[in-house]
Amino acid sequence: MRVISGTRKGITLKAVPGHSTRPTTDKVKESIFNMVGPYFDGGSILDLYGGSGAISIEAISRGMEHAVIVDRDKKAISTIYQNVKIGKVKELVEVFRTDAKRALKAIQKNERSFDLVFLDPPYADEKLHDEISFISEHGILKEGGQMVVEHGLGVDLEPQYGDMKQQKIEQYGDTTIRIYESVAKEEI
Repeated sequence: MRVISGTRKGITLKAVPGHSTRPTTDKVKESIFNMVGPYFDGGSILDLYGGSGAISIEAISRGMEHAVIVDRDKKAISTIYQNVKIGKVKELVEVFRTDAKRALKAIQKNERSFDLVFLDPPYADEKLHDEISFISEHGILKEGGQMVVEHGLGVDLEPQYGDMKQQKIEQYGDTTIRIYESVAKEEI
């Protein structure tokens, strides 16, 4: 696993040991960033199922200024800290060990919002409808921001959640990528 592009291109990152996480392949990661970027002029990313932290480090390498990475798994958190150090992004990243629901409530309470939100839960433990609805209802995705949802086959999501409209959908084997964009209220 490596950083594909940007200021940290080529840095090799560690994977989470064991089988508790399913890393996004380099091919899928490259496709995701081609759909939402591929580069950024500042901004912030929220990664609710951080795994190794590779998506957020890639986003920072491509121009994001700040990342909030959340994961509940102890091994994942340890790996995220290692990768943040390897990627030399420690000052740009906040890491939280908690579940996605608690993280979203804390973010809402602190009135934070993000330019890019990444949701890639374990396929067997998806609560995507609830999480996407919460993000939409509480303005966690900034207007004009994008949300990437990575999920398994057979998951049926709405084409629109509040002010967030699905813009793209791509299939990569048993992985589906959906891109939602938060649009202005008058465009709904």
